[in-house]
Formats: sequence, C-alpha cells, structure tokens
Amino acid sequence: MILFSKLKIPFEIYIMGVIIFYLILRFVLNIYNKKVIIFDFDGTLIDSVPDLTLAVNHMLRALSRDPFSQELVHSWVGNGAQTLVKRALLGKSEVDEILDETLFQKALDIFLNYYGKNVCIHTKLYPNVIKTLISLKDRGFKLAIVTNKPVAFVEPILQGLALDEYFEYYIGGDSLQQKKPDPEPLLHVCKKMDISVSNAVMIGDSKNDIIAASNAAMDSIGVSYGYNYGQKIDIYEPNAVVDDIYEIVEILGYAKK
Repeated sequence: MILFSKLKIPFEIYIMGVIIFYLILRFVLNIYNKKVIIFDFDGTLIDSVPDLTLAVNHMLRALSRDPFSQELVHSWVGNGAQTLVKRALLGKSEVDEILDETLFQKALDIFLNYYGKNVCIHTKLYPNVIKTLISLKDRGFKLAIVTNKPVAFVEPILQGLALDEYFEYYIGGDSLQQKKPDPEPLLHVCKKMDISVSNAVMIGDSKNDIIAASNAAMDSIGVSYGYNYGQKIDIYEPNAVVDDIYEIVEILGYAKK
C-alpha cells in the first residue's frame, strides 16, 4: 500500500478524504444554486500594495513627513482610500485620533492624484487568477467585483491587467452610501444582476468581505493570502477557506459542468 506524505496516511484514504471534503463544502454552500460570484479586488485578485505604497509615500514626502515601509502599508490596506490616508498620517492602524480636516483633505487629494496616475505600475495578479476566471466563465458563472477601492481606479486596473473581459459588473467603495462590511454593496449587486442572495457567493481576503457576506446572509469563501491585518481569515467563519484561488473552481465549478 502506498503511503502518503510524512503523516503515513494511505494514499487511498487521503483521496477519499479530499472527495468527502469537497462534497461537504458543496452541501454547505448550496453549490448548485450559485449563479454569480462576487470577488473582492485588492488582496484577492490583485496585489496592489506596491503602487499604494508609492502613492502613500509620495503623499507623506509632499507633506514633509517620513515614508513607511511596504510591509507596514500592507497592514493598512482594505478599508478604502480615506482610511488608508488617515492611517498613514497617524502612522498606525487604529484611526482613533481626530485629524485636522484641512490636513486630511490636502493629504487625500495628493494621494488620489498621484495614485490615479500610477494605478497599475507594479500592481500584479495573484497566481492562477486568469485561469480561475476563465474556468468559472466557461462553467456559466457571472462574475462581479465589490471593492472598497474608489471606483475610478477599478477600470484602469482591470484594463491594465487584461481582466475587464471577465466581469459583468463592479462597484467601488464610493459607489453607494455604504461600503463593506455593510451588506449594501452585496445586496445591490444581487439586485442589479437580478438574482437572490442565495444565488451568489462572496470571495475575499479580508474580514470586511466575510462580515459583509454574513450581514447579507450570503455564502462566502475566504482566501488565506492577501490583506487581513495580520489575522487568519477563518476566524471570521467563511463557509470555506482556500490557499489558492483556483480551489474555488474545484468547490464551485463542478455544479456548472
């Protein structure tokens, strides 16, 4: 009998375990009802931290302040441009101090202006993103994006990374009155695409994605990479967690073959 890995698990038992795991996930997620897959953007499909760091540090230098490391900026991403700018001005994740409004508006304008001109210089796709999107489209799913990034920056990045052909709809953090973790953006997409909440699933790297889905009574799948403030995504109890985005095809895709 062939033994599998350092755990000495018989290969046949390992394969059976994998099959059972995916069958359970398909049951838990009501897999056969899914029609629309809603993706987060930054940290899920794209790694935008290099360009965001450049914009943050350009803003800080323009204000005669010291720049921050890319690693630190990485920990601040996920709540939209305004929160990112506030965190950079305060030099910490907690936005628990009142900032001078004139300073904040000046900083925000500098940041948005620079980032808008350099939105897709070093930004890149995570592994297997294109492969995943193609596979999902081939299986008949409709794809959408709900991000907290200002909506004006979404299309240039989609075009720059050749992603625009895959998505039917997208909204940004300033498209509606509320943004994630409020459920409004997810409910809006369901209404726009004429489906019930049970027909959609949210895919994201951040607690904002999973909490928004929970608040909307929508199924969710977390990705273990991306930007989640140093926390493991599974503590927010998505229906499933994947390490590689292509795993969602294995979870969701069979229902559409």
